[in-house]
Amino acid sequence: MPMWLVGATVVDGLGGEPVAGQAVLVEDGRITQVGGHVPAGAEVLDCAGMTLVPGLIDAHVHFGMSSNLQASVTRQLSVAELAADMFANCAQTLDAGFTTVRDTGGIDNGLAGVVASGKIPGPRILHCGPVLCQTGGHGHLAPEWEPTADWVHHEIPGLRAWTMLTDGPDAMRRNAREAFRRGASFLKLCVTGGVVSFHDKLSDTQFTQEEIAVAVEEATARGAYVTVHAHNNAGVRNAIAAGVKCVEHGSEIDDEVAALMSEKDVALVPTLAVIDMVLADVATIGLPAHIAERALTVRDGMINAIHAARRAGVRIGLGSDLIGPNQRNRGDELVIRSKVETPMAALVSATRENAEILGLAEEIGTIEVGKRADIVGFDVSPLDDPSVFADRERVTLVVQNGTVVKDTR
Repeated sequence: MPMWLVGATVVDGLGGEPVAGQAVLVEDGRITQVGGHVPAGAEVLDCAGMTLVPGLIDAHVHFGMSSNLQASVTRQLSVAELAADMFANCAQTLDAGFTTVRDTGGIDNGLAGVVASGKIPGPRILHCGPVLCQTGGHGHLAPEWEPTADWVHHEIPGLRAWTMLTDGPDAMRRNAREAFRRGASFLKLCVTGGVVSFHDKLSDTQFTQEEIAVAVEEATARGAYVTVHAHNNAGVRNAIAAGVKCVEHGSEIDDEVAALMSEKDVALVPTLAVIDMVLADVATIGLPAHIAERALTVRDGMINAIHAARRAGVRIGLGSDLIGPNQRNRGDELVIRSKVETPMAALVSATRENAEILGLAEEIGTIEVGKRADIVGFDVSPLDDPSVFADRERVTLVVQNGTVVKDTR
């Protein structure tokens, strides 16, 4: 049945000024009219006093890391507990107004499937399956004493698959094909060291251009793309030369590299919320104390990278990268980005620009006729008070695919 959302201020995600009192018509899961008069007798959802925005998108999540990481890596948790934590994470993500996420490593297609089927509540999930990383590189989380051959046994078929160890072009081709076989819609590679790493340095480069290019070739053959975890510019340059389309983190990106990214149409997804999470409470996540020292070294660089990317005209998405058991405040990334730039810039990154990066710009990301009806309502304007982005109690309405999945008006 057609449903009119009336009485709210609408922020369409395109970057223009909010429009007060604008009605939105939803039919068969899509937006079929924005503005106009509501006919007599129509089904009306009264949104008076609310601000409606497009469904939020988190372009960098790790649902497969929803438990204490140390306990998870060392098999101290049952599969039932791991699954319960992942299901709860999916539900609270949707409750926070995120109707779509891109999981950048850690889940098996089984999780995406049960959410899509409606068996558990959660956002629309695009995922890469297991991340492709080199032996001893970022993503190889095993302790030093564990034989490398044992790493594959950390996978839980149907639920979790963190990374596939990949060394050489032939292994890259085989593992890229395996990731797609398992349901991946894109590939993710780790091309530099990382913050949450046990066997490398942030200054390390990982994978050769030849190895990265093989992944790009396999992704292109399927109409997909490659994104890369990368902190240092040497790794970013290698990845761009090989043809990747997105960089995660990018904490060393400067004007020169940003210009190269713009020239090659490579997007950037900064991830600041996880840095603040690690700095605030590294133990709860299940990480050793020295990881916080690493996190401190990249925060300012990532902020500088955002400004350099903006100057160069790079498309900038938004990702939280939250890990561990406390992923309740996914909207923290928008709060931080509102301070780095503006609340409107943060919102557009989390909606229209993220939709473009995910390849879903024709379907989601804005409140426009023809788009899927993913709409979130806040009880006050997040443009006036960005703190509400991270307050689930202020998210009073969530519409996903035209269905009301949360209503606390």
